[in-house]
Parts: sequence; C-alpha cells; structure tokens
Amino acid sequence: MLVGTWNLENLFRPGGPFGPKDKAEYKEKLAALAVVITQLDPTLLGVQEVGDPEALRDLTEMLDGDWTFELSEHPDSRGIRVGFLSRTPLEVLSDTNEFPSKLRPVQSDDEGATVGKAGRGFLAVEADTEIGPLRVAVTHLKSKLLTYPGNRFQPRDEGERARYGAYALYRRAAEATTLRALADDLLDGQGRERDVAVLGDLNDEVQAATTQILLGPPGSEIGTGGFEAPDRGDAVRLWNVAPLIPAEQRFSRINFGRRELIDHVLVSHRLAHRITKAGTGLPHDETPRLPSVGSDPAERLGAPGSDHAPVWVRVE
Repeated sequence: MLVGTWNLENLFRPGGPFGPKDKAEYKEKLAALAVVITQLDPTLLGVQEVGDPEALRDLTEMLDGDWTFELSEHPDSRGIRVGFLSRTPLEVLSDTNEFPSKLRPVQSDDEGATVGKAGRGFLAVEADTEIGPLRVAVTHLKSKLLTYPGNRFQPRDEGERARYGAYALYRRAAEATTLRALADDLLDGQGRERDVAVLGDLNDEVQAATTQILLGPPGSEIGTGGFEAPDRGDAVRLWNVAPLIPAEQRFSRINFGRRELIDHVLVSHRLAHRITKAGTGLPHDETPRLPSVGSDPAERLGAPGSDHAPVWVRVE
C-alpha cells in the first residue's frame, strides 16, 4: 500500500485570479496531475493547494477506478485548502484551524496585527485500509514566501525583509504546534499499537525547528541507534521518513535552483516499522523532474502539473 502527500499547486478552475486562464490550460494541468497520480497509484494521498472543490472532483473523474475525496472547510485567503484523495472510504475525525488553548496569537505585520488561527485548516481522517485502520492528518503550513504590505513580493529594505521573515516564522511555528496537538489526539499515547501518519507541505526542511516540533521526544530518529531501542517515548513519537528516501531523491521542490525537501511524511512507531520503501516523485524515476521556482508565484499560474514532487511511503 502506498500513502503520500502532494502539493497540487493552484488547483483552480479557469477564469479566476489564481488558476489557468482558459479551459485548454486547465485540461493540460489536470492531465499532467492525473498521469502522476495514476503512476503513483496511492491508496491515500494527502493534497494541498486545492482551490475549487469542483476542480478536485474534475481531477478524480480523470482517474481510473473508484476514488473519493475529503476537503478541509478552512481555506486561506486565496481559497486554497488541504484534503485527501482516497481509494477507500474515509471518516473525518477533525477539521480545525484553531490554535491550542494555551498558545497565544502571534504578530503578523508591522502594524501589530495578530493571528490566532492557522492560515489553512488541518484535516484528519481514518481510513479502513488493507493493512488495517489508518489515522492520517494533512497540513499545509505557512509559506516561506513573504508578502509585504500592498501585496508586494519584494521588500523596501532589508529591515522589512527580516521583520516579515520573522512574522512568517512565528506563524509557521504556531501552526506546527497546532498540528502537533492534533497528532497527540490521533496517537492518544498508543503509537506502538496504532498506525498514524502526518502528511503535508511543511514549508521547511527536515532539521528546521518548525519541523522538529512535530516529532515529539527526541533521540530515536530513523538511522540512529535509538530507533531500534524501545523506550517510553515511542508511544507518542512521530518519525520523519526522510532518511529512508534515497539521497538523490531527497527533495520535493527546487527553489532558486536549490533542491529542498519541504513536503514530509511522519509516522507513528507501529507504522515506521512497516515501511518497505520511501521516495519522492514517481517510483520508477531516479529523481523528481521539477521546475525551479522563485519569489513571484504569478509566474506559474496555469502551468501544467505541479512545482512540487509527491512524497510517499510503501507499507505492509
């Protein structure tokens, strides 16, 4: 069974400000996405940047077999949200964008405005899969792409760049903390007996502080001596599967020509020991085939496919 995550990049129907300009571009985008999903052949795929729910429906209708999907009811200001594509029925367990009760709102701009909710909702489901019940959360944390007052993508000076970089980091850290609280609920202290996964675009790499927040107790990462040594933390830990991905594939986006792994699959103790393979892109490709992106998101509006590679694991 294959489980993965993929940022579909601006999945909107044509005619709006964020998607393809016409039906021809739209059909080309859907066709490119459908080819990847068909070859990937997932049982469950977490997805990000779904703008129009009907666009995801259009995509599922291009896939062979029976597919279902669930979407968060908490989109961001652009209308994009997270969800799941699945070949098995799903039960929604949670759909929230609320920070945990003890986490205070964080500053978001020079005027002192604050935000007390995640920009996009966190959706959790349970799937009855061939390996048994699987609890999964999908996320899309605050982007590293900075937007300045007046919807500028370039700062007036380096002070403004630094401040807005800090504001974005505050938000991403708060969102990671919120996601960890949801993971705690899904694990419920039973990570040794329960298959749980957290999927999504974390907009940060493996060693980033925001990504590390999600792991729980330290010292037992894949590839370390502690991984095979049981301890009490195994009940609540999450493991990032990145070390299982071949080094030449260990990226999911190319930013200003630099490869980075910002899309992740994290799993519970039981699930970590059932993984037989992990990768990015398509299983038969040596490396993902991706464009390099920059600081202007408008450059790829309507582009076919996605600027992210899927990240996936096989489990048995």
